[in-house]
Amino acid sequence: MSRPNERHTHWGGLPVHEFPLLEEEVPASLPAADAVAWRLSVEDFFESELGDWARTFDRFAEAVDLSRVRSILVGTWPEACVIETDGPNTEAVEALVAAADRLPRLRALFVGDMGWNDCEISWISHDDVTPLLRAFPELEEFGVRGAASLRFPPQPHTALRRLVIQAGGLPREVVRGVAASDLPVLEELDIWLGAPVYGGNTEVSDLEPLLTGGRLPALRRLGLRNSEIHNEIATALARAPVVPRLTELDLSLGTLGDEGAVALLTGQPLTHLARLDLHHHYLSEAVAERVRRELTPHGVEVDLTGTPQDRLDDGYPEDDIRYVAVAE
Repeated sequence: MSRPNERHTHWGGLPVHEFPLLEEEVPASLPAADAVAWRLSVEDFFESELGDWARTFDRFAEAVDLSRVRSILVGTWPEACVIETDGPNTEAVEALVAAADRLPRLRALFVGDMGWNDCEISWISHDDVTPLLRAFPELEEFGVRGAASLRFPPQPHTALRRLVIQAGGLPREVVRGVAASDLPVLEELDIWLGAPVYGGNTEVSDLEPLLTGGRLPALRRLGLRNSEIHNEIATALARAPVVPRLTELDLSLGTLGDEGAVALLTGQPLTHLARLDLHHHYLSEAVAERVRRELTPHGVEVDLTGTPQDRLDDGYPEDDIRYVAVAE
């Protein structure tokens, strides 16, 4: 089974293409600027020098028509991993903000496209990422992986349709910032809350503005994932005003057990959903079967893969300690 925090293969609806590293020659022929999602990266966060990502971007700007670029992924940058630095290196964010007027068609941006072998997710070091949203008012998809030093103060944006924040431990201040942001056309919100040992200190009360949906009138797909408080979240969702207008609800990658699943089933109806994703769960077979029996006859696609036996087969301990799928 592949890890859920591997490098992207697509972003913004386009296949990812790796722009050559500084150490590599730029080929004479490259894909059309608007045909791929360009991944810009240095080879290694530890061996590279400060400024190498910015230099990579400068070389990219010389080789590719920036005015046609639609999607960019920021891969590894120097000192991206917090264990090797005293503070976040913001050169990638700064380079993109400075080039905003040369990227008029950019609609999809992801910062921190690193797999576990590049840098463990909880050690990816950021700062305030909202300057990117201000610099690109037409951006439609925005994603961030990693939450060390991450800041997301409340930020209005009138074009953003998809927001993804992936973390092994997400500080509640980030959740509160997202919840206080005015995002009138946002259709998909996907937040990985993570584990307390890696800084994931969000409580259900922090999610309340998201569950009411007042600042997210267009929301249709909600993911509150990778959390150790899944039972509490599921209980809150059982009565949350945002649920009746969702088409997809994602509570995957966390520690959902029978208590949370039963609360969902006995709360407000879920039969309007097109999809309910609970994969990587801790449900008993009896409760899992109840979920299937009550929802699938109504056309709800239910994902209940990732059972405790699957985790035992993958080397997890036999005791009842519960784990989120992505932590360190």
